[in-house]
Amino acid sequence: MFLLCLLILFLCNQIFGWSRYWKDLDNLKGLRDLVQDNLPAAVGVYLLFTIVGCVALALPGITFALLGGMLFGPWLGTLCCLAGTTLGAMVSFWAGRYFLRDSLKPVVMKNALLKKWLFDQSGDHQLVLLMITRLIPLFPFNLQNFAYGITDMPFRTYAFGTFLFMIPGTAAYTIGAAGITAGKHRFLYFGAALVLVLLVSLLSMRLKKNYHIDEKEIKEK
Repeated sequence: MFLLCLLILFLCNQIFGWSRYWKDLDNLKGLRDLVQDNLPAAVGVYLLFTIVGCVALALPGITFALLGGMLFGPWLGTLCCLAGTTLGAMVSFWAGRYFLRDSLKPVVMKNALLKKWLFDQSGDHQLVLLMITRLIPLFPFNLQNFAYGITDMPFRTYAFGTFLFMIPGTAAYTIGAAGITAGKHRFLYFGAALVLVLLVSLLSMRLKKNYHIDEKEIKEK
């Protein structure tokens, strides 16, 4: 999925010339200059948009990484995206725990695999599943956040694991997005993003194999 999105992004840029379009019309340059001149406010608005997008708008996680990369560049963009999506995931977690837990938990418990991996009392399975779904999501990002809220996972474990395990994927998307406007350095950014994608994919496949996680079984109701 990461690789497909990156390839689509690259091909669209090559076909439609987004980089040239933005350069010629100074649209993105003007926007980035505005962001740099008002950096604290821009970061604040971006974080607010990301949190609301995670909780209320059900936007795909890639949306925030692409926007962060194009507005703030690869490094600050990755940091802002991680901060915003982690905060949004934390809010969704609490919403799931306080408003959805009683109604959804009995339904989820009917699935033997979900019961094993999400509600195992030791917590080991939960952390492994959190790692895998954050590296390469088996569920949509916003749904994951609410779903983990109805488990017995400690909030501290969820928050730390979410931030940590999202770093590789977020960096890949953000660096790839920054490459669109990087001019002659865009292939360097695309290459770095591709390497991250491959590493994340290999690690996720290894984890699913080692822990015998079947994506089809997880999606069964």
